[in-house]
Amino acid sequence: MTESRDGRAPEERVRTGAEQPWEPEDLVVAEGKDPTPENVEDARRRLAEEGPAAIEKTVP
Repeated sequence: MTESRDGRAPEERVRTGAEQPWEPEDLVVAEGKDPTPENVEDARRRLAEEGPAAIEKTVP
């Protein structure tokens, strides 16, 4: 296994979409929806209930 300049193996550098902070509006837009109040509230609920899993379903 080859290490990079930061000393980590390639599989240790892999990032997923859920590793960064997400706002409900971001999730709505990533899903290709308009950020209407209803869609934003649905995304807010899903983020609260599912956490990173809500994001991983859309942005793996």
